[in-house]
Amino acid sequence: MAEGPDGLLLVDKPAGITSTRALAMAKRALGARKAGHTGTLDPFATGLLPLVFGEATKFSRFLIDADKAYEATLRLGARSTTGDTEGQIVAGSPCFASSEEINAVCRDLTGDSMQIPPMHSAVRIQGRRLYDLARQGLAVEREARPIRVERLEVLRFDIECLVISVKCSKGTYVRTLAESLGDRLGCGAYLTALRRTSTAGFDVSDAATPEALAEMGVQAARARLLPVETLVRSLPRSDLGPEEARAIRNGRELDAGGSDGERALFGPGGEFIGVGRVTSGRLAVARLLATGAQG
Repeated sequence: MAEGPDGLLLVDKPAGITSTRALAMAKRALGARKAGHTGTLDPFATGLLPLVFGEATKFSRFLIDADKAYEATLRLGARSTTGDTEGQIVAGSPCFASSEEINAVCRDLTGDSMQIPPMHSAVRIQGRRLYDLARQGLAVEREARPIRVERLEVLRFDIECLVISVKCSKGTYVRTLAESLGDRLGCGAYLTALRRTSTAGFDVSDAATPEALAEMGVQAARARLLPVETLVRSLPRSDLGPEEARAIRNGRELDAGGSDGERALFGPGGEFIGVGRVTSGRLAVARLLATGAQG
């Protein structure tokens, strides 16, 4: 069997399927065996789901760790046991807040804070997923985790519906953010829709649905793959000569100027080699692309 494809694929996940299902559909559309995701979406959520294929799986953490942006629709005046449409809905109080008051709450929720993961989440505690425990009617104590909300803006608002734009760090649960907003307004709130619009500068407008990928055929679907090196485009770049590239590939360290940290490594002709790390003026390999893999 021919070698599978290497690269990053931008998928627009529809509502009603899991991220794992979307990945399986994309693998079939591209005729690929080795693939992974870079951060899942809940089944009811839609939007950007970057998937990595072949050698790109080695560098998926650069998107897993990246900030993400969403458009979220909140129902005001009610609460949900799961924070979204999949839970039991409980009546809250009518929302009498003005636009100015809502904007003020959004500003208060912006910045660094601590957030407790919801019970209906994939977080593991003592080896078990929280959502598995929640389905058994169990609730366990969870530690709050640091998050950062870089942007929280009102897009549309009426007495029962609030649409917000959110840019946040990894590990931020937007439904928990929605619940916090509803609590501060005194009316309650839960998510009725969630759409991821961007991740690390990649935009959902450039993504294709799993159905569209299946219809276009294997070659056209593979042509949508972005090069592996796009995953590390946020890193400083180091261009190596032939001897330096050979040394790095053989696991040897090199002298390097500049500050400590990770570098995207490129060899002669701009060929992507992998990622290295500079420590105290020495450049060492962190993760290499397989020789001959497409970048």
